[in-house]
Amino acid sequence: MAKEAVNNQQYNKAKLWEIGFFALNNTATNLYLFIMAFVSYYAAGIAGISVVIVSTILMSMRIFDGVTDPIVGFMVDKTEGRFGKFRPYMVIGNIILAVSVLVLFNVTHLIPESFRLLFFILIYAVHIIGYTCQTSVTKAAQTVLTNDPKQRPLFAIFDGIYNTLLFTGGQVFVASYLIKKHGDFNMELFTELNVIAIILAGVFTVLAAIGLSSKDKKEYFGLAEETVETKFRDFWPILKNNKPLLKLITAVTVDKLAFSLLRHAVVVVMLFGILIGDYALSGTISMITIVPTLLITFWAVVKARKTGMKKAFLFSTWIALATFIALIGLFVFIDGSAISMSNFGFATILFIVLYTAAMGFGQVPSTLVNPMIADVSDYETSQSGRYVPGMIGTMFSFIDKLITSLAPAIVGFAVALIGFKDAFPTVTDVLTPEMKVVTIILAFGIPALALTVSGLIMSRYELDAEKMEEIQTSIAEKKSKHKTVEQKIVN
Repeated sequence: MAKEAVNNQQYNKAKLWEIGFFALNNTATNLYLFIMAFVSYYAAGIAGISVVIVSTILMSMRIFDGVTDPIVGFMVDKTEGRFGKFRPYMVIGNIILAVSVLVLFNVTHLIPESFRLLFFILIYAVHIIGYTCQTSVTKAAQTVLTNDPKQRPLFAIFDGIYNTLLFTGGQVFVASYLIKKHGDFNMELFTELNVIAIILAGVFTVLAAIGLSSKDKKEYFGLAEETVETKFRDFWPILKNNKPLLKLITAVTVDKLAFSLLRHAVVVVMLFGILIGDYALSGTISMITIVPTLLITFWAVVKARKTGMKKAFLFSTWIALATFIALIGLFVFIDGSAISMSNFGFATILFIVLYTAAMGFGQVPSTLVNPMIADVSDYETSQSGRYVPGMIGTMFSFIDKLITSLAPAIVGFAVALIGFKDAFPTVTDVLTPEMKVVTIILAFGIPALALTVSGLIMSRYELDAEKMEEIQTSIAEKKSKHKTVEQKIVN
């Protein structure tokens, strides 16, 4: 069959609104990720669990989160029912998330002290199971949504817009509204924040399920009847033999660790509330950076559609690295208090420009990763015949979470080293030389190192634009041959 003929039939395209709706699935889970970033303040400040123990628990739970991923991914790949392969996990996962958050934040501190820690761990574990169910679909269902290399990056536009609005708007809401309204991280603050997040996440999940409904069908599952039967023990051979998967996992995981630190609620407090001396500025700066960040995301997607996602990933990584290095130099040579909207001088302008570029270009790899995982899944299908998007996506999540689980532990032990053993730093703490050094390292130093590693690895990534066209052609040819054989048997 001529390549041109194959190309006319190889692409399963989605409507633009379907991509936009489905991207809300990631936004729904990111809402929970955002509110759970403040769980340290609840656990230590209200439930009375020590800082080091809280940090250790959060690290352990993140590892547990990774362990549940392969199990759920395997279940997703084996599921095929009336409501499809993916949608049941989206809905069930979101229900578990909502119930677990309500119980965790409203009951834990009421439990007798001798059982409180165990209760906190158990409910958090249930929360993680729900989170895994829903997040596994974001990666796995990319394969059925669309396989058009020009269309897949469009997911990143919607995802980038939603997440920019979520994390920016969320930080403004907490820093400029909730803290002012309630005075500190107390029960009233957590109640208001969590109720709003639960309602929004529920609505987003319903819309995402609607967006996926026409694609969550057997005819879009890999090679359909030709797909090779896969068992749980095949996780290791797939991981070992799929080199693009290994490289993508490693590169994006170190990136995510870096940005998990930078976005960690305690690090944000240390950077804006103590080093700069104006916690509300974190919300203001976030608002200022919304438009530039979205423009950067649009640019990255346009570049990805023209030259492939690998080149967009690499270009963004190197620019982000340069800006983080510049931010380190800025805070080494200036007094953080010079950055102020009421004293709008050179230091403030330079910080806004660098911080915007760092956050904007730095988030591009994470924004592109979901459609890139779909590429890796298609590569696996073309090589081995296996259609295992659930296993591929959750393998990524497993290793990702093992590494990023270090973020709360790194923050907890770092602040403990400078004297904060019983409580995390808050906006009322005074800046010391030790605090300044630790803040710069957590916010900018580790991200710069991570981006360096990520860029070097992705420079050797195999799945560029030309390779993906070859892969889709190969899959289309196999499907076409299979249909021809079926028609001959019928006739």
